[in-house]
Amino acid sequence: MIFTPLPLAGAYLIDLQRIEDERGFFARSFCQKEFTVQGLRTNVAQCNISYNAKKGTLRGMHFQIPPKAEAKLVRCTRGSIYDVIIDMRPGSPTYCRWESVELSGADHQSLYIPEGFAHGFQTLVDNAEVFYQMFEFYSPDHVSGVRWDDPAFGISWPLPDPIVSDRDRSYTLYSVKQA
Repeated sequence: MIFTPLPLAGAYLIDLQRIEDERGFFARSFCQKEFTVQGLRTNVAQCNISYNAKKGTLRGMHFQIPPKAEAKLVRCTRGSIYDVIIDMRPGSPTYCRWESVELSGADHQSLYIPEGFAHGFQTLVDNAEVFYQMFEFYSPDHVSGVRWDDPAFGISWPLPDPIVSDRDRSYTLYSVKQA
């Protein structure tokens, strides 16, 4: 695997190292030893799939608060998504900054999202599927989020008029949370 650090400390774009032949290719998508060398979490607690029927579906911006803060390894297995992370770690030099990457089933890249980051994505095509490896168990008592359209972050989403859940619309603006 090839780990490329993103501008937000602790986040990585991960490319496969393919072994190719006439049948296709073989590659590791997760290796505990390689993740340990990078200083990343290695204890996968659960795996999740998000299927999204419509182009423009937006899910986010989600995270869990301590003591159940979670790191994630996210990969688009079908279609393509615009994936966004926000550094929500007070005291971090990149606090409240966001970064985006496009992930697709064709490129096989993964995004490693450390603890303390909000995460969300917008589907760029119909029938997009996203696979998550979670490094902490889901804990409903620790679920939190910020609005995808909060001016405190100024995220530039690629598609107008997103399809958003009532829950994601209900998050308070971050600037209000801080007051």
